[in-house]
Amino acid sequence: MRYLRQLGRLFARRHVRSCHHSVYSSHQNPRSVGVDLGEKKLEISSGRFARFADGSAVVQLGETSVMVTAVSKSKPSPSQFMPLVVDYRQKAAAAGRIPTNYLRRELGTTDNEILTSRLVDRSIRPLFPPGYFYDTQVVCNLLAVDGVNNPDVLAINAASAALALSDIPWNGPIGAVRVGLVDGELLINPTRAEMMSSTLNLIIAGAPSSQVVMIEASAENVLQQDFSHAVKVGVKHTQQIIFGIQQLVREHKITKRTPVKVFTTPAEMVDHVRQCASERIYAVFTDYSHDKVSRDDAINKIRLETEESLRERFPQAEPFEIVESFNTVSKEIFRNLVLNEYRRCDGRELTALRNISCEVDLFKPLHGSALFQRGQTQVLCSVTFDSLESSIKADIITTALSGIKDKNFMLHYEFPPYATNETGKLGGLNRRELGHGALAEKALRPVIPKDFPFTIRVTSEVLESNGSSSMASACGGSLALMDAGVPISSAVAGVAIGLISKSNPEKPSEIQDYRLLTDILGIEDYLGDMDFKLAGTNKGITALQADVKIPGLPLKVVMEAIQQATVAKREILGIMNKCIAAPRAARKDNGPVVENVRVPVSRRARFVGPGGYNLRRLQAQTGVTISQVDEETFSVFAPTPIAMNEAQDFITEICKDDQEQQLEFGAIYTATITEIREIGVMVKLYPNMSAVLLHNSQLDHKRIKHPSALGFEVGQQIQVKYFGRDPTDGRMRLSRKVLQSPAATVIKTLSEKQSISMGSSQTTNSSS
Repeated sequence: MRYLRQLGRLFARRHVRSCHHSVYSSHQNPRSVGVDLGEKKLEISSGRFARFADGSAVVQLGETSVMVTAVSKSKPSPSQFMPLVVDYRQKAAAAGRIPTNYLRRELGTTDNEILTSRLVDRSIRPLFPPGYFYDTQVVCNLLAVDGVNNPDVLAINAASAALALSDIPWNGPIGAVRVGLVDGELLINPTRAEMMSSTLNLIIAGAPSSQVVMIEASAENVLQQDFSHAVKVGVKHTQQIIFGIQQLVREHKITKRTPVKVFTTPAEMVDHVRQCASERIYAVFTDYSHDKVSRDDAINKIRLETEESLRERFPQAEPFEIVESFNTVSKEIFRNLVLNEYRRCDGRELTALRNISCEVDLFKPLHGSALFQRGQTQVLCSVTFDSLESSIKADIITTALSGIKDKNFMLHYEFPPYATNETGKLGGLNRRELGHGALAEKALRPVIPKDFPFTIRVTSEVLESNGSSSMASACGGSLALMDAGVPISSAVAGVAIGLISKSNPEKPSEIQDYRLLTDILGIEDYLGDMDFKLAGTNKGITALQADVKIPGLPLKVVMEAIQQATVAKREILGIMNKCIAAPRAARKDNGPVVENVRVPVSRRARFVGPGGYNLRRLQAQTGVTISQVDEETFSVFAPTPIAMNEAQDFITEICKDDQEQQLEFGAIYTATITEIREIGVMVKLYPNMSAVLLHNSQLDHKRIKHPSALGFEVGQQIQVKYFGRDPTDGRMRLSRKVLQSPAATVIKTLSEKQSISMGSSQTTNSSS
């Protein structure tokens, strides 16, 4: 049996080699090409690593290297969409570190890995041919990271090269660059240090002929003309990367595979749907009384009847062909309405916004709240303040590999199933929710004050969804921040621009005609060619994300989309200003409070308590959070003013030590033993004080291992000499040992000291 299993594995390996023989042999000779990007040089190579993959490439910038592999199955997937998976994984070894978890290995997936995977996915997905439904996986592997050059943009270029150098059908290549703006100067692929002072973080992926495939950007209120110029400069540099990859493809003489089956809809089935359903579909899309639910119900009713007719007419048809035949016709009618009749399914003009309503201060206990309604998209945003200790602490690997550090502002986006009249699992976090939340967070981050004394969390819960919920989250988040009294520099609004285009029959990659749609519905996103989301203030742009569903957009269309979105953004801001025009002058009365408490060094040990006992008790009883600012200052965060008052009373009681002020340095006092420990005895000089440790080394000149050697008992009174407080840790310094010498010393009790201060002289002389 063992022999048979080994023989089976050997046969399987030989079969794999034979299936990949052409790809493997084309990678036998490693080749590389250099691309000059201003002062930096990008190196793209292939043929050395991972040669069993359908495609493999390494991209290096500086000392940062990223390898990407692409593998696509030879049998089609049963799914009716392109089953593409992109996995970007951070490798601690690439940064010269070891993971800090208990297994000391990479576990789970971080937010940065998910967001970067989405970045690569959105860049390469539009260029797969229609109907190519084969499981495809793109794996991004960090080989080395120098801490200077970011690896995310390199992963996009390496994915492009890996797919272009493989036999996988793909209409690439593409190129990607990061554009920064420092002191008015545009930088291509700036270093991490340069990005710290950059007001723009633009990642743009371009296709041949200077077309745009993907844009992801965050900006510090950059002007529209400056942003548009950065896009043009970025696209120009992507073309150089594309030329380099094309050169490698020519050298490797790549031949693309012919898929076993490309999923298409038969023309005769599409014609049948046109004959029996076109008029009814057209009637639904031109009936402006419909809302999202009623329109979907009407279309689904026609769909069921049409699909039944198709099954009778074409009994041998596959389920995919039946479904896609109806989808093809409904999509065609919907798009022709926009292209030819300039009509949208809800009756709006192409550049018109949906009805918008805003409301703030919905729930009094919340620190800030807002409800933003745009058409049938409804988002509830809330603001919560907490201590700076609650800020997000990035793990050392993420910090080393991506430069992401602690942040005290976060936006969390939630999309429950009831928002679209569906059922499903609640909780957890999918890639879509994380991506939408990250975009809304980028939109709001530039207006948050840098020195705000709290950690801010904005939660955005989508209650109804009919398109552009991420931009509604930016609008609602801005309103909630102003309602909470956060002194944001300006209000922020966002809008999504859609595209309906018609390709050139002779050159399908070229757009012959197009229409841009302002504030798109969910159906316009689904049946359209682009989801172009832009957010910003009245002054400039703070975030932009463009998802393209066609192989590329001309720069002209991108510039028009930016302009159209800017006009809509200002209109939305005008509506929002009628609800709340500026941040509240003060935070709500039930909001959190931060105060600094000065604790002298002499009081610090009493304030903290043994092993931090007093601090833990204070935080448990009042709910406050305490952190040390400097040697004598502690910052106290309280969730409510009432909690702060309780904490102040607690602190006052703990630190009350008036009698200690009457102690005289060098004087002798009678102390009472309260506890006997192995290392010494705990004593009190007066009833209200905290017990102080008198160490074995200060009990007697003789060296003892336990206080019992001297016959001490709890409650016994002994004479000790007071030497003030230790300047380093504030602990009281007492000694009995020094009194065991024959020198005469003044012995004082606390009551005698009080009598002296009142004018009656009572002193006692003694010698030990």
